[in-house]
Amino acid sequence: MYMKKMMAFGVIALCGIALAGCYGNSDSDTGSSSAAGGGGGQSGVFNVVVPQEMPSADLSLATDTISFSALNNVYEGIYRLDKDNKPQAAGASEMAEVSEDGLTYKIKLREDAKWSNGDPVTAQDYVYGWQRTVKPETASEYAYLFEPVKNAAVITAGEKQPSELGIKAVNDHELEITLEQATPYFQYLLAFPSFFPQNQKVVEENGKEYATKSDKAVYNGPFTLEGFDGPGTDTEWSYKKNDNYWDKDTVKLSDVNVSVVKESSTALNLFKDGQADDVILSGELAQQNANDPSYQSFKEATTYYLEYNQREDNSPFRNEDLRKAISYSINRDALTKQILGDGSIASTGLVPEDMSKDPKTDEDFAKEAGNLVSYNKEKAKEHWDKAKQALNIDSLNFNILASDTDSTKKLIEYLQSSIEENLPGVTVTPTPVPLSVRLDRSNSGDFDVLLGGWGADYVDPSSFTDLFTTGNSYNRGRWSNPEYDKLIESAATTNATNEAARWEDLQKANKLIVDEMGIAPIYQKAEGHLINEKVKGIVHHPAGASWDYKWTSIEE
Repeated sequence: MYMKKMMAFGVIALCGIALAGCYGNSDSDTGSSSAAGGGGGQSGVFNVVVPQEMPSADLSLATDTISFSALNNVYEGIYRLDKDNKPQAAGASEMAEVSEDGLTYKIKLREDAKWSNGDPVTAQDYVYGWQRTVKPETASEYAYLFEPVKNAAVITAGEKQPSELGIKAVNDHELEITLEQATPYFQYLLAFPSFFPQNQKVVEENGKEYATKSDKAVYNGPFTLEGFDGPGTDTEWSYKKNDNYWDKDTVKLSDVNVSVVKESSTALNLFKDGQADDVILSGELAQQNANDPSYQSFKEATTYYLEYNQREDNSPFRNEDLRKAISYSINRDALTKQILGDGSIASTGLVPEDMSKDPKTDEDFAKEAGNLVSYNKEKAKEHWDKAKQALNIDSLNFNILASDTDSTKKLIEYLQSSIEENLPGVTVTPTPVPLSVRLDRSNSGDFDVLLGGWGADYVDPSSFTDLFTTGNSYNRGRWSNPEYDKLIESAATTNATNEAARWEDLQKANKLIVDEMGIAPIYQKAEGHLINEKVKGIVHHPAGASWDYKWTSIEE
């Protein structure tokens, strides 16, 4: 049995930019919820249910959807994505002045921006926040996102000082950013939480306690974080309107109350009782409520995939036939329709649909790539027979680690059934764990097979293809291919400003990793929601930070 300590991986991550934006509901009254604002009819109070605890409230350390959505509402960066998923000036007073070669960004900051403690937000807050994230001591898993910025990679590697990062404060309200290479998606990064400012005085005063509780940080966004008592454990927190926010008159909500509820049936009952205004449904409950006027499905720029632990020399998952056998044994269409039922679709490759388009033909990346994965019982058995011979085994036991939400438990049970049915001699143990545990355990690499997921941080295929280069912290299984690495490097350097050549590099990389089944793409995520029809103006981003409540209101 291949099993060292069998722990878990989990990047649920991030989210942000390419598709539909703002949602509200029809004006008809279905009786699904007794009153806006969570049953009491209280104006300006919005009650949201999420399926997992928040693993981190630290801008430098957060890596997941729940955390990034929270941080996006209580902080603000140079830009903020609008309802059309386009970057707009936020912490900046106007859009950046970009040099002709694309390497220098000059930014004028808003002079009326303040922290929730009354301190002014200055250029130095951005410099400090960026330097804190890239320095090796912070051990930020998102430091790699800064690699377009001059010297970021060598600073993270410990070869240069954080002070040499390509960002400087010209004065209190002017920034100058210098890049290593022109980066087509850089403007989107300026709207992503990892790039938000941080108040150095507050970070240093709190030391190791910084951001571990809501009162151990200060905020510069539309809301402040309240009632958060600990990463990975707290099941209730809230966002309260920030009276120090420069655009506070736009913010209509007084409070957003967040509760963690892992069972879809419980969430549905809370919605029907008027105690929740926005809940997530999946599986049978999503299918049963699909015709309710309060139901909406939101397609994400998120791919869920199986990752195989290939770290050890004797790992059976280094065998390509074994990896292919597992992939071919999974009926992705049945999984998305019968098990998830929330609008999710079968993956055709690593990069999801409706995110990025060919600069020459305008063809969608995923559709242009074609169907790179499929269900085929005969091929599954054929590759399993080859794997058994090469590995000199008759049977194999392994576990699949995943998060412990209601829908994910059902999903990995389905995977267990499919794999065991199509690969005689294989025994699969589903192992669901809480998200924070899964994230922690992933760092140690103690797992067999992991159901992980990745949501795009920005609208570009590289948000996915960059993950699986040799040495990337998110390449949990340690699949490695020198040709793949060269393609990704070429896209980021040699062909960075040649749109057509860069696109071709990324398509080749996408095909290569799926051909070798370095990871096995399973499905593109959608979320089924029931939303109180009196709630208007929630902004959803398929890539980047998923949810923005700055423009949300409740109709009386």
